This record gives sequence, C-alpha cells and structure tokens, in this order.
Amino acid sequence: MLTNLTIALDMMGGDYGPRSSIPAAVSAVNANANLKLILCGNEQVIAKQLESLDSLSHPRLIIRHCNDVVTNACEPAVAIRSKKDSSMRVALDLVKSGEAQACVSSGNTGALFFMAHYVLKMLPGVKRPALISAVPTERKNPVYLLDLGANVHCDAQMLYQFGIMGSVVAGQALGCDNPKVSLLNIGAEDIKGHDEIKQAAQLMQQSELINYIGYSEGSDIFSGKADVIVCEGFVGNVALKTCEGIAKLIMKKFTRALEKHVVYKCMAFMLAPIIKKLYKRVNPDQYNGASLVGLRGIVVKSHGNASAKAFHAAIDEAVKEVERQLPDKIAAIFEKTHSKDTVANQ
Repeated sequence: MLTNLTIALDMMGGDYGPRSSIPAAVSAVNANANLKLILCGNEQVIAKQLESLDSLSHPRLIIRHCNDVVTNACEPAVAIRSKKDSSMRVALDLVKSGEAQACVSSGNTGALFFMAHYVLKMLPGVKRPALISAVPTERKNPVYLLDLGANVHCDAQMLYQFGIMGSVVAGQALGCDNPKVSLLNIGAEDIKGHDEIKQAAQLMQQSELINYIGYSEGSDIFSGKADVIVCEGFVGNVALKTCEGIAKLIMKKFTRALEKHVVYKCMAFMLAPIIKKLYKRVNPDQYNGASLVGLRGIVVKSHGNASAKAFHAAIDEAVKEVERQLPDKIAAIFEKTHSKDTVANQ
C-alpha cells in the first residue's frame, strides 16, 4: 500500500457539482489517512461547502481555484480550446505534471475523453482509450465491461486492444493470471455479428495475451462466465445504463411490495439482513467509477448524477488504480507486443 496518494478532483462537474463531490472528498480523506485530495473548482463555493462540514482547514484537502467549468452542453473541441482554466482541465494538468497521481471527474464524458487524450496522451501502441467498469454478477467476482462510451464505433483492432487492456485490469483487480475474455454479440454462434466483431474474434483467438472464450449475449453479462466483456462504446454505454436501471427498478418494486401489507412488513423485518446484503451487491453506487484506460495517466469517470456515496466510490477506484500502477502494467504488455511484432517483421 502506498503511503502518499494525491488525487485531483474536478469538483464542479456533473449534475450536482460540489453538492456531491465535496461530501465525498471529506469522507474519502477521513477514511484513508494516506490520501490527499486537490479540489479543483471555484474556491468560494468549495470553501463554503467545506466550512458547512467543519472541514475547511483539513490538512489533506487542498483547494485549487479555477475560473471556469466544462458544462454538459460543452462540445469537446470547445472544451479543449477554450476551457484551459476549467476544473476538469486543471485536474488533468495536475496529473500530467505529476503533482497528482490520478484525476476523478463526473463531468461531460465526451469533453473528459478528448481532453484527457489531448493532455495526457496515449500509451505507446494503444490506438484509443476505453472506459471500463466492474459490473456485479451472480458469482463472487464482478465482470469488467468495456468500452462504456468513449468510442461510439470501434474497428476490430480497437476491440482487440480493449481485450488486452481489460485483461490487465481484471487480472490486477481479481488477482488472476488468465482472465476469461469475451466479445458481446447478438448471438453465441460464430456466424453472428458484423465484420468488425468477427475480425476482432479472430485476433483474440490468435493472441497469446488474451484468454478468449467466445461470444457473450446480453443475458450472459451477469452470469459470471467471463471476467472481461468487450464491446463498442455505444453498445456498452446502453448496456451499463440498462443494467443500472433494472437494478434500481427491482429494488423499488420489491420495497413497494413489502410496504403494501402488514404481513409483508413483518416479513421485511425478518428478511432485512438479506435484503441489505442483496442491495449492497447490486447497488450501482458502489460500482461507480469507470476508468479511462490506455492513457499515460489515471483518469476515473464518475457518473454525472453520482451521489456523494457514489463519488466516494469513484475516488476509491482511483486509489486502487494508483496502487496497482495500471498505466505501467498496460504499457508493459503493449511494449511486449511491439517487440514481438518487430521480431516477426525482421
């Protein structure tokens, strides 16, 4: 475990801005004595919120004033060109300079993707970065799903590289040497899917770096048959948000049903420990924090509508990635593939 961790937070991004990011920051530093957070945003707003939480003078909460904000309506090109003093850009610049080891933002996904790409640059050999996150399964371990929206359309080479990066992430998180990798498709048969999916499947089958187990359908996501599921960003984003919506719907329906009758209320009291355990397993808040992998630095994207608890989870995810040194691990794998390709072409 690292004894000195510094993470830069975009405090102004997302639907709730400082209302969720500041309570999350306070709870995160109180839970981790080795953690220092640089709070990027409007100094007056941040200071006022910290004061209300009796944390204005906390030694491990450092305010970095920023004059601008990247809104949800801001185009990525405009954000890169005109938002150099925004909370998002300053947080990324802190990672680039080495003052921070990671950045967490719940801001505009498109702007964060392009700005992170522009500021931090790609790891050598990586074609495009991808968003990856853990999703609960019926088994003990989660499945890692990517891409979750960084790239709407992906060619076969991109999907293949996502498989490599997903293997590194899952291997580090789950502690396994050979994570099972699958491609999300409209069917499990080899003839299903468009050409890019089929070509990506061939690349994965031929690779020594990926333990490819074939296609997965949408219904397989929660089964736990794969440790990593690879898909295009458009598909992954829709799948993830659908999963989260279904989880919330089931819990709401279940809770309302228990509240309708006295007998059900008595049952609810008896079943409370089981219900709490189940909710903890499927609650999207605890899985908040999608990593933008493939960059020279660590960037974690929180949901735009994240609560304080969910934003805290995203900070925790950034801490884990710093401790696992994910960019270095991914870079080492791509260096290995580059060396093999060079030898093969000689």
